[in-house]
Amino acid sequence: MHPRWLVVFAVLALLPLTVATARAQSPEVTFTRQADRIRIEIGGAHFSDYLHAGWSKPCLYPILDADGTSYTRDFPFKQNPAEVPDHDWHRGVWFAHGAVNGHDLWREIPEKKTGRIVLDAILETRAGPIGLLRLRQLWQTHDARTLLTDETALRISRTAAGTILDYEVTLRATHGAVTLGDTEEGTMAVRVNEALRVTHGKNKDKRPGTGTLVNAAGDRGIPVWGKRAAWADYSGPLADGRVIGVALLEHPQNIRHPTWWHARDYGLLSANPFGRHDFEKLKNQPTAGDYVIPAGGSLTLRYRFVFHRGDEKAARVAELFSAYAAEK
Repeated sequence: MHPRWLVVFAVLALLPLTVATARAQSPEVTFTRQADRIRIEIGGAHFSDYLHAGWSKPCLYPILDADGTSYTRDFPFKQNPAEVPDHDWHRGVWFAHGAVNGHDLWREIPEKKTGRIVLDAILETRAGPIGLLRLRQLWQTHDARTLLTDETALRISRTAAGTILDYEVTLRATHGAVTLGDTEEGTMAVRVNEALRVTHGKNKDKRPGTGTLVNAAGDRGIPVWGKRAAWADYSGPLADGRVIGVALLEHPQNIRHPTWWHARDYGLLSANPFGRHDFEKLKNQPTAGDYVIPAGGSLTLRYRFVFHRGDEKAARVAELFSAYAAEK
């Protein structure tokens, strides 16, 4: 081997592991199909379930660390006295939107005739250090009329940086043109462990929590809502003093990057590229954030969740975003 290549390899050996390299050394991710879910395990330990029956839209719940620590709240799956039972459509990790050709597929309010997202097919499950789950889902009105089809790929791994969950969603206008309307109610979302909340209670009863919400621009707490940023992070201490966090990163190739954030102090973290009118308070431009997918066309959105220990600085979220942004 030429001496120059020996020097190159020696230098490379000193560089930090990228996410991709670290993933190659990850424990195996496996999938088990069951009647109403797909059970996902990492290294033999339960990580999550893709729940596709019994609810108005699929979600991933719970999100667990190797030791069983939960990154998501339990409601409405379990009654936990430490939790506030609000917004029962905020379940685990999910992707949906509140204005699809005028239909609400985010909230679940029967009297408002809100829609559903229905599993159409499990296209692929592939076990390995990077587990792959590919799905096809139908976005429907309350009376089962299909508005669009999505193809979703989930890639899952556990590294030294934390547990990585990649979402790649392609929305296909298979049933005519689709307008994704301007509303704050959307889109790539997680409802975090109740211990991470920035505030507890409502109105006069509102009081500070111990959690921290921060975005890439340095906005913190309630002001994160409606701002544009490449990533946002929730973190906070559990009852035993350990600090955990959830980061949501938006890929720069997405439309309208950096995205707006429907991020609430009560534990909702959601990236929404369509809510410009709501977020920027453009009272006279109610359709400013609309996005039209022409009939037969498609739109692909990519996001990365990092379920980590420590706050966003300890987890080096800014560096993790840089590595994600470099991925094509």
